[in-house]
Parts: sequence; C-alpha cells; structure tokens
Amino acid sequence: MVTLGIEQLCTTRPAFLKGKRLALLCNQASTDRHFRHSRDLVHAAFPGQLTCLFSPQHGFFAEKQDNMIESDHTTDPVAGVPLFSLYGEVRRPTAAMYEHFDVLLVDIVDVGTRVYTFLYTLAYCMEEAARHGKQVVVLDRPNPIGGDQIEGNLLRDDCRSFVGLYPIPMRHGLTFGELALMLNQEFGIGCELTVIRAEGWQRRMLYPDTGLPWVFPSPNMPTPITALVYPGQVLWEGTNISEGRGTTLPFELFGAPFVDQQAVLDFVKPIPLPGCVLRSLVFEPTSNKWTGTPCGGFQLHVTDPAAFRPYRTSLALLQAMMRLYPDGFALKSPPYEYEYERVPLDLILGDNTLRPKLAAGEDLLALEAAWQSELQAFGAMREQYFLYA
Repeated sequence: MVTLGIEQLCTTRPAFLKGKRLALLCNQASTDRHFRHSRDLVHAAFPGQLTCLFSPQHGFFAEKQDNMIESDHTTDPVAGVPLFSLYGEVRRPTAAMYEHFDVLLVDIVDVGTRVYTFLYTLAYCMEEAARHGKQVVVLDRPNPIGGDQIEGNLLRDDCRSFVGLYPIPMRHGLTFGELALMLNQEFGIGCELTVIRAEGWQRRMLYPDTGLPWVFPSPNMPTPITALVYPGQVLWEGTNISEGRGTTLPFELFGAPFVDQQAVLDFVKPIPLPGCVLRSLVFEPTSNKWTGTPCGGFQLHVTDPAAFRPYRTSLALLQAMMRLYPDGFALKSPPYEYEYERVPLDLILGDNTLRPKLAAGEDLLALEAAWQSELQAFGAMREQYFLYA
C-alpha cells in the first residue's frame, strides 16, 4: 500500500513544525486516499497553525480550462484564510504573501512531464523561500507515469519559459519531492527543504498500481491514461491540431478537419511506435480548436505502458502532419503561457532546432539518437536524488 506524504505528515506530526505558521500550496486534487482535502487534514493535525493557501494554474478547483486564464486572490471559505493565486496577477509569490507564514507545505499532484506548470510554481516558491528565509516541505506523491522511464531532448536555455525552466527531458521520471531536491541542489535554489516521502511507492509503479484514487489535477487531465499520453500529446497545444479539448478524452483524441487518417498511418508505419494503437475516428469538439467541426483523427490507445514511448509517438505524428498537410497544418501563434513573441511549439519542444528538422523530414530515430548522450547524463544525475527503490 502506498501512503502519501500528506498522510505521513498528519500521522507523524513532525516536531519541527510545532508552533510554526503554515501555508499550503494545493488544489482540489490534494486529497488523501479517502478524498479528505489536505487543507482539512493540516487544519486538524496542526490546529490554529494554517495561515494561508496558495493555488497553481487552473485555480484552486481546477476550474479554469486553458492557459492564460487567470484566478484571483480570495479567502478560503472553509479555513477562513487568504487563498493566493499563483496564476493571476503574479506567478511568483510576493514578499507580502510570505509574511503570512513560516513554513510552506506543498501537496500537488504532478504528472511527470516537463511542461506541466505546477513544477515551475514550486520552483518559484522555493526561490522566494530562499530569499525570505522560509522553509519548504514537499509532501510527496507518486509519479503517475512511473519512475523508470525517461524520454526526450533536454530543454535548451533559449526555450526557457513557464513551461520549461530547467534542462530536463519531457518525461523526467521523478516525483515532485525528488524534483524539488534536484532543483534545489543542481540549479542553485538553496532553500531550506524537507521532503516527506510517499511510503510504499516503487519506481516501476504506474498510478493504477498504487491503489490510490485518481483525482484530476487539472481540467483536461481526467484519468491516469491522460497523464500517460501527455508527454507527447501536449505537443498539439502548439499547433492547430485539436488535442481533444472540448471532448471527453483530452489528449487521447487528436485531429483536424483536413486529416486523412490512412495517409497518417502510412506515414508513421516505418517508425517503431511500440505499446500503442492509433484507432481512426471522427470527433467534434464542443469548445477550443475546431469547435463544432468534425475532425478526422485518432484515439491513442496505450496497450503496453512499459513499452510505450509517448514523446516519440507524438513527434512521429507531428512530423506526419507537417509533411502531409503543408497548407492545412499551422503553428499556434503567441501568446502562450505569457510568452508573447516566441513560437509556442518551440517552447513545448524545448529546442527551437527540432521543429524545422521535423518539417524538413529528417529521420526521427536519428534525431532521437542525437540526444541520447545528454539524456543518459541526466539519468545519472537524477539517480542522486532518488527517494524510492
């Protein structure tokens, strides 16, 4: 059985928190196995000590559907404390916010992908904690897509943004606590940091193996399968290809009105794409791209999670769209996550040389081979911060 960091915290009640004013970075997915919210658990375990809350992108209730839809500061009606939005007028907490507490507890459901902004909200909180002499305690949770596999090119400095601040691959294979330890040490944040482990988790485990209930951390992350395909399927956000927003299967469904499914299947057939099946279909989004328009596309079915390579699969499909539909396929125009000039797809890819290489038809496996040495170096570095066997 896997015991979450929040559950460990409230059972052990560490002595170093006695008498400290506590803040909690969380959203509606921050619950224990019995669906009790972390705010309520902290309030019960440390009565009178919870002084404020912070929420990441999409709002406290994960109600905001897309990027750059902001949330306001408010007062939490349950705890009666300030609730500061870190995806509104600011994304980096202010000095005034930090006057409310001594220790920041972090209990966030991450999805194991470089571009998920919750990681950079954590990083900004850690940077400000170091600046203001505050302690950070990460209440760890399993990586829902496992801790064995890593995949993708490392982020380049010229692609740094709120969807990528550090040279890590698209699929990093770390828990939030392990990420915090690595960022704190390797990238010089230097805050006072404690991680409370999720006991019982093993790196080979995917989310269904944990026995924990899935509570969606963002509005288009409804299931663990969504998280499993997301390290590749997030690429469509930088294009005019629907990533399935406005359907019941975001990121599993993708397509556009101009897509001929058989042509795409023929294009990717020579590329090894293990562990998945592309099932042709037509879908009609009720919102976002191509609202109310029938889209030719696919459902991406994962048949063997251990063999599945989400980033390679979606890069192959992206190259197919670029090559087959030069008149139909288009890049999303800025802004994207508060970047008003740079190409959104480049920010998601993390390397602005990769897009033109794909468009020119360069061999995908050769491109993948070129970043293996740096991926292996990252793999060796991350092992120093492993908390789980």
